[in-house]
Amino acid sequence: MTISIRGARVIDPASGLDQVGDLHIEAGKIVAIGAAPAGFSAQKTLDGAGLVAAPGLVDLSVALREPGYGRKGNVESETRAAAAGGTTSLCCPPYTRPVLDTPAVAELILDRAREAGNAKVYPIGALTRGFGGEQLSELVALRDTGCVAFTNGLHGFASNRILRRALEYAATFDLTVIFTSQDTDLAEGGLAHEGPTASFLGLAGIPETAETVALARNLLLVEQSGVRAHFSQLTSARGIELVAQAQARGLPVTCDVALYQLILTDEALVGFSSLYHVQPPLRTRADREALREAVKSGVVQAIASHHQPHEADAKNAPFAATEPGISGAELLLPLAMTLVQD
Repeated sequence: MTISIRGARVIDPASGLDQVGDLHIEAGKIVAIGAAPAGFSAQKTLDGAGLVAAPGLVDLSVALREPGYGRKGNVESETRAAAAGGTTSLCCPPYTRPVLDTPAVAELILDRAREAGNAKVYPIGALTRGFGGEQLSELVALRDTGCVAFTNGLHGFASNRILRRALEYAATFDLTVIFTSQDTDLAEGGLAHEGPTASFLGLAGIPETAETVALARNLLLVEQSGVRAHFSQLTSARGIELVAQAQARGLPVTCDVALYQLILTDEALVGFSSLYHVQPPLRTRADREALREAVKSGVVQAIASHHQPHEADAKNAPFAATEPGISGAELLLPLAMTLVQD
């Protein structure tokens, strides 16, 4: 089929294009921007006035919940939600059951993604078997199956020595390691950012140092091992400062923030709203402003949805009994645009 989209705002960051014009599409591919090519005849014409035509988004973290958590979602439903929000490529973390630590699980997810056909899916494998923090997963086999990076998520390691060896092994094979830096001991039992809001609500707190202590250790081990590293879900001003200092001294590390951390603060928990129960936790207004400034300055390279869908029962309980996570894949672009307006 041939399609013409008339009068849309056409944006292409790769070429710097930003103009109102026409798009001409044939067999699912753009064949011209502006004037139609010779012999082109549109079978369908769409009015793009007031709309934006741009390349699909890439979301660095969308939990697909399959296999193992079908009551929360599946590959088809979550990639469909992402595509509805303009995301055409996404990375899925290994938060599945069984954990994505073998090629068989990766193949299952990729097969389901191809069947759904909603978006390109790039699996992230578990760095250690079952997130146990002791034995490495089949990293090279997972890479060959299609995993683009490896993480242990919020799960700790049995020792710093094991973490160091894992990073050195990953560096040997030029694998990317993703860190969600939160010290498991300092964060144990915590439900909210340690501060006035948590105290007012009587919720166990997670101090800022849960992030910064783990982050400082991880940065030092990354520097020592030479592994390619990405720091995910930063939440605090001091955490951002540590990454900025590492980048300034030439350490080639990247980082992202969750979109909701740029919009919400721990004050959203007043009233015990479990919708805002997330890990790592929402922090203060000062932290939120530091994250926004880091996005503007380029210290933060990406904004991700960190989409974690749940069934209603997972959120309809006393706060401490609810499961952390926010669904946000479909809202990544529209909510990010509100930040531009602000």
